[in-house]
Amino acid sequence: MNLNELRQIRKTWMTWKNIAPLREALETLEKGTWHVELGDVVKISGCDTGDEQKIYEIAKLMMPWRKGPFEVCNTYIDSEWQSNIKYNLLRKHFNLKDKRVADIGCNNGYYLFRMQEDKPKSLVGFDPSALYKTQFDFINHFVKSEIVYELLGVEHLEFYEEKFDTIFCLGVLYHRSDPVMMLKSLLKGLDKKGEVILDTFYIEGEDEMCLCPASSYSKIPNIYFVPTISALKNWCIRAGFDSFEVLETSTTSANEQRKTQWIEGQSLEDFLDPQDNSKTVEGYPAPKRVYVRLIKDKN
Repeated sequence: MNLNELRQIRKTWMTWKNIAPLREALETLEKGTWHVELGDVVKISGCDTGDEQKIYEIAKLMMPWRKGPFEVCNTYIDSEWQSNIKYNLLRKHFNLKDKRVADIGCNNGYYLFRMQEDKPKSLVGFDPSALYKTQFDFINHFVKSEIVYELLGVEHLEFYEEKFDTIFCLGVLYHRSDPVMMLKSLLKGLDKKGEVILDTFYIEGEDEMCLCPASSYSKIPNIYFVPTISALKNWCIRAGFDSFEVLETSTTSANEQRKTQWIEGQSLEDFLDPQDNSKTVEGYPAPKRVYVRLIKDKN
C-alpha cells in the first residue's frame, strides 16, 4: 500500500462516531481574519463577541488538551503540559530558517505553530490521531498556517515524498518496543547533513543499561525502555547516526505537567509516590528527560 492509499483510509477516521461531531462543529466556525501571536501562549484575537461562546463550547468538546497553551479570543485552553517550557528550553539550539522540518508525534501542533517564527521552508506534522488532528484544525482555522498535518507515524518517514533537514521527535521514543528500529526510521527521513532533535526519558548512571518497567512507568503502560544516556548514545550510533550531542537535561515538574480543567483523568502528581516525589508510584526513579541532537553526516 502506498502513502496516498493509506491517507485515504485514514481520512475515514474523521467519520468515527466520537470524531464526527467534532468535525461537524468545526464546520460551524465563522470565516474571517484574526490576529495571531506566536508566544508562550499561541494567542488568537479579533473574534466577534457573538462567536466567543461557540468557540469555548467547541474547544471543550475536543478535550483532553495535552499540549499548549492556546488562547482563542476569550477561551484560554490551559493544557495539561505547559509546552512552552520545553520549547523555550530547546529554542536556543536550533534555527529552522529555510529548512524542511518535521515533528514526529506532533499532537495538536503546538510546537509547529511556534516554529513558524523561524520561517522554515516547510513544516510537516506526523501523528496518527484523529482527535489531535481535529484540535490542530480547530487552531489552524484561526492561524491559517501552511503546516501540513499527516495522519502517519514515524514508520512512514522513509517512504515520505520528501526528506527533511530537521526532524523533531519529542517524547515518543520510550513508547516504542524497538527503539533502535525507530531511530533508524528517523535517520531514513533525513536529507544529507540532516539533524534530529530528540527528547526521551533517561535514568542516572554511567553504565550502558536501561530500565525495563514490568507493566507501567508513572502509570503509563506503553513505556518499554528508559536508558542511561550512555545506553541511548549506543542506540543512536547503532541506528547509523554519526554524531550524538546532549543539549539539555531536565526533571519534569508539577509546573510543567499538571491536571487542569482541560484534561480528563490524572496527571503527574498522581504518577509519583506521594511520600517521595523522586520515585514513581511503582517505585522507579521519577521521570527525567534528556534532549539530544543527532546528526546524519553521510548521504
